[in-house]
Amino acid sequence: MAGSGLRSLPRENPCAQCGRLISLPEWVEQEPGRTFYLWRCMACDYHFESVAYFDAQETDDAIAA
Repeated sequence: MAGSGLRSLPRENPCAQCGRLISLPEWVEQEPGRTFYLWRCMACDYHFESVAYFDAQETDDAIAA
């Protein structure tokens, strides 16, 4: 996650198995238009993934002359 700090990460996601809150994702991977989060619950050792989808943004790839 280049260029983003801890403030932009989701926090306090509940475990999909036992419901305990997980403070931060264990792994984050970005692709254009979406971000994947891998969560691991320390209470029950359950692993799960969530995906955030974002509106596609056009990028201006113009090169200055």
